[in-house]
Amino acid sequence: MTALDLSSPVAVVGTGTMGQGIAQVALVAGHPVRLYDTAPGRAQDAADAIGARLDRLVEKDRLTGADRDAARARLTAAGTLADLADCSLVVEAVLERLDVKQELFRELEDVVDEDCLLATNTSSLSVTAIGGALRNPGRLVGLHFFNPAPLLPLVEVVSGFATDVTSATRAYETARAWGKTPVACADTPGFIVNRIARPFYAEAFAVYEAQGADPATIDAVLRESGGFKMGAFELTDLIGQDVNESVTHSVWESFFRDVRFTPSLAQRRLVESGRLGRKSGHGWYDHGPDAEAAEPHTAEPSQPPAHVTAEGDLGPASELLALIREAGIQVREDEEDHGTRLVLPSGGQLALADGQTSVEFRDVVYFDLALDYRRATRIALSASQDTAPQTLAEAIGLFQALGKDVSVIGDVPGMIVARTVARIVDLAHDAVAKGVATEEDIDTAMRLGVNYPLGPFEWSRRLGRNWAYALLDDLHLRDPSGRYAPSLALYRHAYATDKREGSTS
Repeated sequence: MTALDLSSPVAVVGTGTMGQGIAQVALVAGHPVRLYDTAPGRAQDAADAIGARLDRLVEKDRLTGADRDAARARLTAAGTLADLADCSLVVEAVLERLDVKQELFRELEDVVDEDCLLATNTSSLSVTAIGGALRNPGRLVGLHFFNPAPLLPLVEVVSGFATDVTSATRAYETARAWGKTPVACADTPGFIVNRIARPFYAEAFAVYEAQGADPATIDAVLRESGGFKMGAFELTDLIGQDVNESVTHSVWESFFRDVRFTPSLAQRRLVESGRLGRKSGHGWYDHGPDAEAAEPHTAEPSQPPAHVTAEGDLGPASELLALIREAGIQVREDEEDHGTRLVLPSGGQLALADGQTSVEFRDVVYFDLALDYRRATRIALSASQDTAPQTLAEAIGLFQALGKDVSVIGDVPGMIVARTVARIVDLAHDAVAKGVATEEDIDTAMRLGVNYPLGPFEWSRRLGRNWAYALLDDLHLRDPSGRYAPSLALYRHAYATDKREGSTS
C-alpha cells in the first residue's frame, strides 16, 4: 500500500492551531486541501492565516513564490461537510471529546466514498473508541501530529483495535511522503510519547515533594547532567500546567489508576491556584516582566582530595576515572575489591546513584547519572544528615576540580537523572513487550517528540542491560507502593543477560 497520490484531495476538519498546521503540511506536500469548520467564517479565516504563513516562508527563502501561488490555488474553505465528498483523506482536529469526534465521523461516513481514509489527531482519546461509532471502523486511524505540525517531524500513526492494516499502512506512507517521520503504534493510553514521557515530569515533581531539591536545581541537573533540553518544571510552565496535568490524569485514568502514572499533588495545587505557567504569568516560576530568573543551588568552592581509591570501574560512570587523572588527582586502584565506588582520603565513599539512600551506610555520598560526564557542566550529590562534613567536602571538591558545578540535594534514593532514566527505560521495555511499538520506533518517538538526548533503548544499551532493573528494584524496596516496581519485561531483559553470562542469581 502506497501513499495517497498528490492529486487526491485532503480535508481537515477543525481549524484551530493544530488543524491549520496539518492542512499546511498536506498543502505544501502538493495536495489539494479543503478546510471545514462548524463555526461560520472560521474555515476562510484559517485559509487566510495559512496563506500568510506561506508568505513568510517565501520571505525566508523556504518556499518559492511560484510554489506559494500554486499552494494557495489548491486551498479552499468548504462550506459544508458535503463539500468533502471526493476527498481521499479526512483528518479530524476538533474538540477533545469522544462524543463530538464520534458524531463527526458518523456524519463523514454518509458523505465520503467507502475507500476514503479517516484519521483522528487525538492525543488523549482512544482511537478504538472513536472508531467504535462507525459502520466501518477499519478505515479509521490515528494521525497524531505534534505542535507546531509544520515544524515538528514526528507523527504517531495509531492503529485502533479494528483498524485495517491497509489503512494504517496508507496513513504511515502518506505521512512519510509529506516529509514527516512516522512511527507505528497500537492504541494505548498516551500512545508512545505521552505514555513513556510521564516519569520525566513525575520524578522531578516527586523529588520536589520530598523536599529533595527546589525546581531550579532539579531543572539544572536534568539539563546540565542529564542532557535534556529543558527541565521538567520549565517545560511544564511552557506547555501549561493545566495541559500537562490533564494528559497525566488521562493516562492514569486510562490505565485504571496504575500507580506508575499517578499525578502530582503539587502540580494539582498549582493548577487549582491558577498558576498555569507562562500563559498566566506564573507557574513553578515567576514569569512576570520584572521577575528574576531562579538560580539552582550551587555548592561553594571546596578543596579537592589529593587522591582517590577506585574500587571497581564505576560502571556507567567509568569515564570519571580518566577525568580525575586529567585533573591531576591520583587514582589508586584496589584490584581485589569488586565494588563500584571511590574511596576518599577521609575514608568516606562516593558511589553512583543506585536506588539506595546515604543514611543506610556509614559515610557514603551518592552522585547522579550523567549523559556524558566529560561534557556535563553540573553534577548532583546526595548525602544524609549523618554524612561526615569532610566526606561531603571532598566529594564536592573532587567534582569541582573536574570543572563541574555541584548541587547538593537531599538523601533521595535514585537522585534525579538516574531514577528518571530508569523509569523511562522500564516503561519503554514494558511497551515493547505489550506490542505498543518497536524499540526503534520508541527511540525515534522520544528523540523527535520530546527532544530527549537518547531514546530509552539507547540509554539502556549505554548503561548496561541490568542497570535500570537493579536501580528500580532497590527503589521499590524503599517505596513499596508499586510505583518503582520493575516491569516483568525489564526483569526478563535483565535475567536473560545474567543467564547468558552464566549467573544463577
